[in-house]
Amino acid sequence: MASEESGTAAAGAHTPQQKRAALRLALTGLTAASIEWFDFFLYATAAALVFPSVFFSASLPPFVALLASFSSFAVGFVARPIGGMLFGHIGDRKGRKVALGSALVTMGVGTMLIGCLPSYRSAGVLAPLGLVALRFAQGLAVGGQWGGAILLATESAPAARRGLYGSIPQAGVAVGVVLSNLAFFVVNGLTSPEAFMAYGWRILFLCSIALVALAAFIHFRIEDTAAFRQLQQAQPSGTRAPAERSPLLQALRRYPRTILLAAGAYISTNLTFYLLITYSVAYGTSAAGLHLPRATMLAAVLIGTLLATPALFIGGSVSDRLGRRRIYMLGLCMQSVWAFALFPLIDTRSFIAITVAICVGQACNSVTYGPLAALFAELFETRVRYCAVSLAYQLSSIIGGGLAPLIATALYARYHQNMALSIYIGLACAVSLLCTWALKETRAPHRDELARASVVTVR
Repeated sequence: MASEESGTAAAGAHTPQQKRAALRLALTGLTAASIEWFDFFLYATAAALVFPSVFFSASLPPFVALLASFSSFAVGFVARPIGGMLFGHIGDRKGRKVALGSALVTMGVGTMLIGCLPSYRSAGVLAPLGLVALRFAQGLAVGGQWGGAILLATESAPAARRGLYGSIPQAGVAVGVVLSNLAFFVVNGLTSPEAFMAYGWRILFLCSIALVALAAFIHFRIEDTAAFRQLQQAQPSGTRAPAERSPLLQALRRYPRTILLAAGAYISTNLTFYLLITYSVAYGTSAAGLHLPRATMLAAVLIGTLLATPALFIGGSVSDRLGRRRIYMLGLCMQSVWAFALFPLIDTRSFIAITVAICVGQACNSVTYGPLAALFAELFETRVRYCAVSLAYQLSSIIGGGLAPLIATALYARYHQNMALSIYIGLACAVSLLCTWALKETRAPHRDELARASVVTVR
C-alpha cells in the first residue's frame, strides 16, 4: 500500500515542490527538443535549398538531384525507429535523462560533421555517402530524443495537467522549425548567393556542438522523473526475470497492437507537417514549381509556424478536460479539410496567402501534436514506456515523414498539379482517424491506476 500511495503522489505531483520540479523537467525537455529539432530541420531546409547542388553531381538534372537530396533526407527517418529502440532500451534500464543526454551528444556531433563535409566537386561520390551516414546518425538521435523529452514532462506532471505539461516539449518542434528557418533566412540575407552556397550554410551546422553542453547540463543538474525513480525503488536489485532484461521485447510482447495503432494514429500528422515545412519550400522555390525567392518561402514557414504554436498548448490543455482521443480526432478532421485549401493558396504566389496556408495548416497539425505526448505516454506502463512510445512514434515517421516529400514530388511530377497531394493527405488522415478510434481513452484517472499497477507488478 505504501508503494501504491507513493506512486500516486509521483504521478499526481500535487505539492508545490513537485509542481516546480515537474515544470523544470518539462522546460528542460522543451530546451532539448528545440535544439535537437533545430538540427534535424536544418537538414530538412538544406535538403530543399542547398544539398542538391553541393553534394550531388552537377550532371544530374535539377529534378533528379532534388529527389536524391530528399532520399538522403528520408534516411534519417529509416534510422529513427532504430534509435528509438536503442535509446529506449537505455531509457527504460538506466533512466530517462541518461538516454536523452546520449541522444543529444549523438545529434550535436553528427550535425556539426555535416558542416565539415566536402562537396561533390571536391570528394566525388564520398560526399553523398558521408552525408547519408551522418543523416543516419541524426535519425538515431531523434529516435531517442523524443521519448526522453516527453517523458521528462509527463512522468512527473500533475495527473490533471498531463496534457498541458506534455505539450511543452512538443513545442520544441515549432521552435526548431522557426529557429532553423530564421537562421537560414538571416544567413541568406547576410551573404551573397555564391557565399551562401560555398560556406554560409555550413556555419549553422557547426553551431550544433552546443548540444553537447546541454547534454552535460541534463546529466549533472537534473533529477530523473518521478515515475522512473519510483519504479527503481520498487524493483529490488538482482531480481529481474530473464524476460525483463529487454524492455523492448517486453513492450513488443505486451503491447504489439497498441504500438501499431499509435503509429498509425500519428502518420497523417507527421506527413502533413513535413509537406508544410519541406515540400512546400522545395515546390515554391524550384524551377519546376513556382520559382519564388528562397526568402519568400522561408519567411512564410517561419511566420506561419510561429503564429500556429499556441494551438499546441490549447490542444494539450483541452485534452485534459475533454479527453485525448476526442481532441486528437478533431485535429485530424481539420487537417483533412485544410489539405484541399493548402495548395490552391500556395499557388497564388502571394506571400500573404502562402503564409496563411502554412499557418492554418500548422495550427490544424498542432491540435493533434499537443496532446500526443500525454496520449502516447498514458498508453504504456512505466517499465517499458520509453521503448514503446519511441517505437510507435518513430515507426510512423518513416511513412509519414521520411517518404512524404519524395511521394509528394513524384505525384506532382506525374500529374503536374497538386490535387493529388490533397487527396494523399486526406487518405492519410482517414487511416489515422481509424487507428485513433481503435485506441482506448487514456485521460486520468485511468492513467493513475495504470501507474500504480506498473509499480506493483515489478515487485
